[in-house]
Amino acid sequence: MICRLLAAVAFTFGLAHAAQAADPVQTNNSNAVWFENWVGLSNGMMRVADPEGRISDVRAELGTPVFQLSGGKVIDGVYRYELRAMSDELVKNRDYSNSLNSDEEWQEYVPKAFYRTGSFTVERGVILRPEDVPTEENSD
Repeated sequence: MICRLLAAVAFTFGLAHAAQAADPVQTNNSNAVWFENWVGLSNGMMRVADPEGRISDVRAELGTPVFQLSGGKVIDGVYRYELRAMSDELVKNRDYSNSLNSDEEWQEYVPKAFYRTGSFTVERGVILRPEDVPTEENSD
């Protein structure tokens, strides 16, 4: 009974935070990309693919993952990323039926996953500010 009450309170707390859903903002300097407004997120993982397709993973248990250009040869072009994290918002566990007959502890509510994709551009070995990235409109 107490477990159900705690789950209900946790779910209600999660719904209260739903209006304040995580909305990290991509930020960078000349050699690193990270995210501001990293509120309510943990266990972040940023997977970055360079223009030649090499993959780098950056993890951060608390706080934003930070991708840094390596000190070696930096490849110019568009770098694409996937950003994943766990939010402090709770959602109903849709996979609970699989664990009912197992030895695992059953959780009715679990943290909601956060996912986003994006990109940034490197030119002459430096990460450009988004407003400095040439587009077809202003490249004429």
